[in-house]
Amino acid sequence: MTTESGKWRHLPPALRHRDFALLWVTLLAMGLGSQMAGVIVGWQVYDIHQSAFDLGLIGLAEFVPLPLLALPAGHLADRFPRQFVIAGALLLNMAVMAVLVVVTLAGATSLWPFVALAAATGVASAIGSPAARALPPTLVPTELLPGAMALRSMATQIATVAGPALGGFIFYARPELPYAVAGGLMVLAFACVLGLHSQSARTRAESDESANWKSVLAGVGFVRHTPVLLGAITLDLFAVLFGGAIALAPLFARSILHVGTGGLGLLRAAPALGAIVAGVMLTRRPSMRRAGRTLFLVVGTFGVSMIVFGLSHSFPLSLAALAVSGFVDMVSMNIRSTTAAFATPNKLRGRVNAVEMVFISASNQLGAFESGSAAALLGAAPAVVAGGALTVVLAALWPRLFPALAHIDRLEELRPGRGRTQPSPLPPEPLGPPPETW
Repeated sequence: MTTESGKWRHLPPALRHRDFALLWVTLLAMGLGSQMAGVIVGWQVYDIHQSAFDLGLIGLAEFVPLPLLALPAGHLADRFPRQFVIAGALLLNMAVMAVLVVVTLAGATSLWPFVALAAATGVASAIGSPAARALPPTLVPTELLPGAMALRSMATQIATVAGPALGGFIFYARPELPYAVAGGLMVLAFACVLGLHSQSARTRAESDESANWKSVLAGVGFVRHTPVLLGAITLDLFAVLFGGAIALAPLFARSILHVGTGGLGLLRAAPALGAIVAGVMLTRRPSMRRAGRTLFLVVGTFGVSMIVFGLSHSFPLSLAALAVSGFVDMVSMNIRSTTAAFATPNKLRGRVNAVEMVFISASNQLGAFESGSAAALLGAAPAVVAGGALTVVLAALWPRLFPALAHIDRLEELRPGRGRTQPSPLPPEPLGPPPETW
């Protein structure tokens, strides 16, 4: 069946390609399962000792494997078939869900199993993410890649909104059932990723480099010498580090907006809902002009939305500000991820995506720490307003620091080896043959 015929015609263009559709279902199922399990783990862990510190231990255990394993995992994604690297990470996730069922049936009265399983989840994420992020450019034609990257981000946002709600609802039926359902979703993701037919997914991306530290760190060197990548990734890092305020949502809900736990849930969901709206728009109109300047504009708008949120004492206005922040953050993520996909040669995509993943995770984790520390020193509202203002300043400063990024027009015009500070030894290469369609 061709891409324009039959029942698939109503789908976004990238989803009409069989292998990308299977990858999208993989990412959605994996995200839903992880989010479902995450909310129940938090509930059970807090119930053991009634300690917020225990919750912090779970987050730390899940985070620590990422900076330790990300670069070796990126190298793994470039040396072995990415399809099977993702499948291996999913097998580890399935094992974690099975053990969580056993722990819950046993009463879930000890903290250490949850800490150990959180660390295993972090290992699975560190191993699988670079390979999963490197696959989309090889599964769709060049002209569909911006829309495909938006769809990839949408899968994450949908899981963020639906997963915790679904997990909480199922938990009331039987405590172990969310983990069983999450395990089933991991099995579905495993079957989908093994069903990929693309030669790019089945063959190793790299065949001419030995496994040494110079090769492992090649992604770091490539990002450092490619201004469009370095500028996009570092701008996102600092914007989320200084401008992100969602970690303070419980404080705002309780002490400033006075909306209770129901309002807190809406505050936490608002950015994801805004991101989903942006994702739908990007899948319908994925190509944009003046992409570099658009990136600076949306990051500046993100900062303004944080200023509004910090100053607001109105619940509807605060929801609107957070929804706008999610909307523009989705546009920023799409430009950054698409820039990385177009500007990176296939043989380095795993390692470059690993570098990007470390930056993103660092900005999220350190951003939450920075928000809490600044709020303790300045007060919640002044800290959020100051962070938003600093983000606006960074968005205005970045075009001077990274003029190559500012001059990007259409992302589709980027190719590997262009926009580097030194002549690239890597010739421009195609993104791969058109994939099999439904």
